[in-house]
Amino acid sequence: MNITFRQLRLFIALAETGSVSAAARMIHVTQPTASMGLKEISDAIGVPLYEVVARKVHLTQMGHELAKTARAISGEWEAFEQQVHGVKGLTQGKLKVAVVSTAKYFIPRILGTFCAKYPQIDISLEVLNRDGVVRRLEENLDDLYIMSQPPLNIEINDETFMPNPLLLVAPKNHAFAKKKEVDLASLKGEKFIFREKGSGTRMATDAHFKKLKFKPDVRLELGSNEAIKQAVIGGLGLAVLSQYSLGDRPDQEDIAILRCKEFPIKSSWHIVAPKGKKLSPIATIFKKHLSQQAKGWG
Repeated sequence: MNITFRQLRLFIALAETGSVSAAARMIHVTQPTASMGLKEISDAIGVPLYEVVARKVHLTQMGHELAKTARAISGEWEAFEQQVHGVKGLTQGKLKVAVVSTAKYFIPRILGTFCAKYPQIDISLEVLNRDGVVRRLEENLDDLYIMSQPPLNIEINDETFMPNPLLLVAPKNHAFAKKKEVDLASLKGEKFIFREKGSGTRMATDAHFKKLKFKPDVRLELGSNEAIKQAVIGGLGLAVLSQYSLGDRPDQEDIAILRCKEFPIKSSWHIVAPKGKKLSPIATIFKKHLSQQAKGWG
């Protein structure tokens, strides 16, 4: 089999976009050139690598295997390029990070300090729900992954770097907001607004209430912290949210943090990578930077 490195990058682009035209744009070639390159790859391999159904590209099992191999080769080459730049006294290259949506409240600022220190590094940041981040982790699409509830069914390298307290909140005008402390029994008559099932916050909240043998009355399940905050402000119920999603002055958003003996729920932020993955020099530098910056946040 004779496949060029550029063709491998084309196939990676196809796997990530699910479209020949989008893959062509990603690697800056015309669509006919991309189509010809993909045909040459398929001919060289000798087995079907993808099929087009309703204008959407779907990889075959062998196509998935090729994409996995191509990413590994591309990752090794990028790491080598970064090592060469390091020998030359330069720090340049690309860093790919995927984070769960709640991390968007602090990760961009940490990335900002990183970019200020290393301006020649290009950053690719994916902000997704937990399921989306786990899928990218399974496919090894990024250098590092940041989440609060790492998966248990995947072999990973996992390092906690910062606490992520989960707080009980209510509308600012709620009667509980004026109490010095709210007891768990008084919550039985309250409606709750939760994150969707599968989110890190929801998993931690469910486990916490199960441990306390408390069954909350769930009125709404919403897919974003912002939607939950607006629902709380609107008087639809209480909620459990990460401290980082509330900002520095939650009272200005008409939200009150309730004082309760059973809260906050203890949780942590984790830096995750597939087990055995060799981090690139830039990823290693960023991981160290992340831990250093977290000291000022935690």
